[in-house]
Amino acid sequence: MNYRMLIYLLSVILLIEAAFLLIPLLVAVIYGEPVLPFVITVGILVAVSLPGVLQKPKNTKIYAKEGFVTVAASWVLMSLFGALPFTLSGVIPNYFDAFFETCSGFSTTGASILKVIEGLPKGVLFWRSFTHWIGGMGVLVFMLAILPQGGHAIYLLRAEVPGPTKGKLVPKLRHTAIILYGIYIAMTAAEVISLLIAGLPFYDALVTTFGTAGTGGFSVMNSSIAGYNNAAAEWIVAVFMLMFGINFNIYFFILIGKWRELLRNEEVRVYLSLAVISVAIICIQTYNSFSSFGECIRSSFFQTASIISTSGFSTQDFNAWPGLTKMLLVFLMFTGSCAGSTAGGVKISRLLIVFKNTLREVKHMLHPRSVNTVRIDGDPVSEETVKSAVNYIALYITVLIASALAISVDGFSFETNFTGTLACLNNIGPGLGNVGPSGNYAGFSIFSKIVLSFDMLFGRLELMPLIILFSLSTWRKR
Repeated sequence: MNYRMLIYLLSVILLIEAAFLLIPLLVAVIYGEPVLPFVITVGILVAVSLPGVLQKPKNTKIYAKEGFVTVAASWVLMSLFGALPFTLSGVIPNYFDAFFETCSGFSTTGASILKVIEGLPKGVLFWRSFTHWIGGMGVLVFMLAILPQGGHAIYLLRAEVPGPTKGKLVPKLRHTAIILYGIYIAMTAAEVISLLIAGLPFYDALVTTFGTAGTGGFSVMNSSIAGYNNAAAEWIVAVFMLMFGINFNIYFFILIGKWRELLRNEEVRVYLSLAVISVAIICIQTYNSFSSFGECIRSSFFQTASIISTSGFSTQDFNAWPGLTKMLLVFLMFTGSCAGSTAGGVKISRLLIVFKNTLREVKHMLHPRSVNTVRIDGDPVSEETVKSAVNYIALYITVLIASALAISVDGFSFETNFTGTLACLNNIGPGLGNVGPSGNYAGFSIFSKIVLSFDMLFGRLELMPLIILFSLSTWRKR
């Protein structure tokens, strides 16, 4: 383990977080709000990180283990320090609640313990939503985009970017990170402009876009997007939620004129097909609940886009919808969106690999001498990737069950415990029961909030980085 390089990288990450905090500090200044919570937090981050940044080690090589540990530790540390403005401002006096809210922000989950949002300081709410935008693409990707790193930095990208496979769009890793963030910023700007045209104030357009781009779902309205009572804004947010759930590599290929990559991509086809089918089923099931067919289509499309993209925004209390509709939403919570997007969930590409591998095993049992290969987009998938996908599903189910059992000590219903855990592990936010769109996570004990906080980080980092971080074998000297 290259400890000196690990300390250096973590120090850089914390210094970047301090720089990010200057933006909500400026917002607080603009609105005449107390800035001391942000000033103190920035001061602490600078004091902690500056010594490590100034002592860059001569040996800058990092490998897989260092990559996983750096990514996992940076997300935990960012959440620990990022919670300070909430506590210091008095918005969330309990630090464990503030840690939960911050983990929810950075992991782009959108689960909240706040019962009343409107009227809270705009600077603090800006930071709350801004954590979604930071966490959406990943702070390690941001660091790779602005700082030159050695060739071994690919291990940082692989540890942070979600999906069964990771790679570079172009030969140089730094250029890949710049391209990804360029697309991310361009799409963010496009949504802000669209929402301004739809009539939302600039501040609201900005924080809503942060929640959409990061597929997080934090809003500055008590009733989420429904609070604006703006049909055009709902359509815009819904479309962008779906767009941010698509692999960013596809947008890169579109930019360079390779449209066929979009058409031949199985994951995107399945993703959009699931969305269309779900909208149709939800619309049929809930038609009598709306005053017009147009409102029914809009609400069905919005909630489908919100859940499948793991954004968590809401315009309806789907907790009160029919049983089939709720089961469909739970299924979408599980599948999530595309690999390489800002969304959470198991990822459709991973489920496709596992499904096709199952079919291959069935064929092999019927025809033992046959040789079959798992293929995605017509290309063969390596056995290592297939094994990784199968192992991930098994590990995911283990963490899901263990976490649901752990938080059951609080005495809530099975519906609340299971969907709450599912919503946190898949980075969605709202579940069913007490944690539905009209509820929140405030009623859980401190123990359960800590469990769910790490579930959010587990989901965002796709399990292994945190497992490696907390594994004793990682830190043993050999």
